[in-house]
Amino acid sequence: MTPAPAGPGNHTPGNAPGAGIYRDAWGIPHLRADSADQLAHLQGLNAATDRSWQIELERWRSEGRTAEMLGADGLPWDRFSRQCRLEDTARRCFDSLDADTQRWCASYVDGINQALDAGVRGGPEFGQSGTAPARWNPWTPLGVFLVQHILFSTFPNKLFRAHVARTLGPDAVALFCIEAPVFSGSNAWAAHGSATAGGAPLLAGDPHRLLELPGVYQQVHLACPEFDAVGFAFPGVPGLPHFGHTGHTAWAITNAMADYQDLFEEELRRGADGGIQARGPHGWETAVAVVETILVRGGAPEEVEVIETARGPVIVGGPDGGALSLRMPARVEGRLGFDALLPLLRSRRVADVETALQRWVEPVNSVLAADTEGTVRHFLAGLVPQRNHDNRRLPVPAASAEHSWDGSHVQLPSTEVGRFAVSANDREAGGGDPVGMEFAPAHRTRRIRELLEAAGAAPLTVDAMQAIHSDTLLGSLPAFRAVLETLEAGLLPPADARLRSRILAWDGHMSADSADAGVFAAWRTALVRGIARHPALAPLAGAHGYSPLFGPWLSVASRVGFALETLLHRGPELGIDPAVEAAAALAEAAAVPEESWGERHTLLAVHELPGRLADRVPATTLSGDTGCVLSTESLPGVEDRSFRGPVARYVWDLADRANSRWVVPFGAAGNPGSPHFSDQLPHWAAGSLVPVVTDWNLLVKDPPLIKDPLLIKGPLLATEPPIERTP
Repeated sequence: MTPAPAGPGNHTPGNAPGAGIYRDAWGIPHLRADSADQLAHLQGLNAATDRSWQIELERWRSEGRTAEMLGADGLPWDRFSRQCRLEDTARRCFDSLDADTQRWCASYVDGINQALDAGVRGGPEFGQSGTAPARWNPWTPLGVFLVQHILFSTFPNKLFRAHVARTLGPDAVALFCIEAPVFSGSNAWAAHGSATAGGAPLLAGDPHRLLELPGVYQQVHLACPEFDAVGFAFPGVPGLPHFGHTGHTAWAITNAMADYQDLFEEELRRGADGGIQARGPHGWETAVAVVETILVRGGAPEEVEVIETARGPVIVGGPDGGALSLRMPARVEGRLGFDALLPLLRSRRVADVETALQRWVEPVNSVLAADTEGTVRHFLAGLVPQRNHDNRRLPVPAASAEHSWDGSHVQLPSTEVGRFAVSANDREAGGGDPVGMEFAPAHRTRRIRELLEAAGAAPLTVDAMQAIHSDTLLGSLPAFRAVLETLEAGLLPPADARLRSRILAWDGHMSADSADAGVFAAWRTALVRGIARHPALAPLAGAHGYSPLFGPWLSVASRVGFALETLLHRGPELGIDPAVEAAAALAEAAAVPEESWGERHTLLAVHELPGRLADRVPATTLSGDTGCVLSTESLPGVEDRSFRGPVARYVWDLADRANSRWVVPFGAAGNPGSPHFSDQLPHWAAGSLVPVVTDWNLLVKDPPLIKDPLLIKGPLLATEPPIERTP
């Protein structure tokens, strides 16, 4: 391909010094190479040095080997990983890639393996855990991506609904099937050039995930003669799958909340020869069954029977009963969508972005894309199978032909944006009933649009787009006010009445320094816990028969916290009186010492290894909450600290990429000893962003870690045998 022409803020490799790894003042890697394959090699080499422990941990997860490396605590994940055949799916999807993408992906793995061979894959976690990195297979990046997204869809919610139906009755399922996401969420918004000061589109947003340490996204700049792109990469995965700016195009995604994974109730039997059969729509069928051994560090090995029916891998139960199989497009189609990643980087127009993402499979994303020609478009990308609507609600019978997939898919929407677009996991942005069942409440979407309209009275700037990230108005407040207004102050004890009046007079902003937000949170916690303890919900606390891996989706208090708005409205259907519970919660909250919201709501960084490594992150008070645009999420009634939230923030300027900004919660480095391990945290916590540097003359080149790091001997898949796991 011809080199990308220089555009505003698009400093092409022709204006820069030689190939290699460069750094800006934040330690963010800027990578230059002479071809796309060599650039992938360099990106792999960089990931293996900057994020060595992180990518190896994800590799172990994809192979179902965390217990082998770290001990028995890893068994629930490893069983699931083996049972749902993550690594086999990754290998199958790699094998189906076109030749160019296979070579590009294998070049990335070559870079990781070259770092290992050169002895530069260090990290204190390896020393603390007594483990070491090993060589990667060419399909390992696809496994890493699957690890990040296998639980991103809706099938764990179906496990919870099945538990509700069994314990409280089928009618009770509707009380929890509400517009409320569980462990999924993001914001993205766009302004057409007609509404901006620069006359070109602006694109902004923030994905919400676990606040892992180091962060799940890595800021990176990728440049070669074919393209010059900045964006956020998944360490262990080549390219920029979710957020990028090429100087010509920019794209950003949110979770579309689509329902594309199904659970099937399988009837299994073991034959005389020991083989497994499953009852399908046309009678008994032979299932694939093998026994795998999970090695356990410090313990005895564990055998797990891996069974796959014509629907999919069995992830719950087995021949003795309770078997559920998981059907997902990536397994059925034998592809994930990695064929889209190189065309994304090469895109020059929004049409190129949309065409590239027509190859995407899962997870299903809501995409905002813009280009320097002024086009802004909102569309969904991925595969949603066309099937019986009951499949979206609960596990369905495997033997029922009417619940089978027929190979057709939902036609996903695509619209051109004339002024503003907002995508925040809501029903409208996610395509509505044809695509999914549950979406996020519309609170964030309405608030972002309101802020855009208010700011849009004057031409929008990067500053105005950035400010929206930090809005702290609690969208669910009207539901809480409504239940408090049903209480007569004169009938309450004086302290309780004062607390009620104070919450009703509060402005609704979850600001860290707000004492009123703190007392509201104390009351909300008591309210959730009180409802969760209600006798009507007691059966939910009983045994559910599922792996502890799914505990977060099955926690009664967590589900009450997420469903609180609905339960305050429909609780009487179960015999729950919201007014009684609200009054009891006032009494409980009035008796506890007062704290500001920031004293309750602090950063809880998630690290696989406890102790001093995670302690390198300073104590940080946070504004925002679940239901705010600034979605530093808590789990009301369970945990006021935030372990989920914006894992990146960005503003992409299509008028001049050099005006763009970004930030991550911690820093560019994965090693706690680096000055860039958490140097972006103060900016992230304050709502500020750091500049996107595109001028190579402002960067400093790393000294070479490896002699001739870009002297590639050829793609790994053609020159080295795959590394097979020994049971």
